[in-house]
Amino acid sequence: MTSRLMKITFLSAILALPLGAFAQEVTADKQKAILDVLKTMQCEVDPVNIEADDGGFELDDVFCADGQYDMKLNADLTVADKRKE
Repeated sequence: MTSRLMKITFLSAILALPLGAFAQEVTADKQKAILDVLKTMQCEVDPVNIEADDGGFELDDVFCADGQYDMKLNADLTVADKRKE
């Protein structure tokens, strides 16, 4: 196999991986705690959209009473960033 063909094959394999393959696992207990925190904020998120991220958590497509957001939570489940979509 030529070097160019090997590079293309390698890149194709990497791009074919699902994005979730790189996400860290979030335990069921931690998911429940996050969902409970969101509930107090009048928000909800599908647990598949919760990812562990640098000691905290990244939440995509969080639906709140006032709109849809992407959020980052600290390890203690306080809001570190909240961006309206």
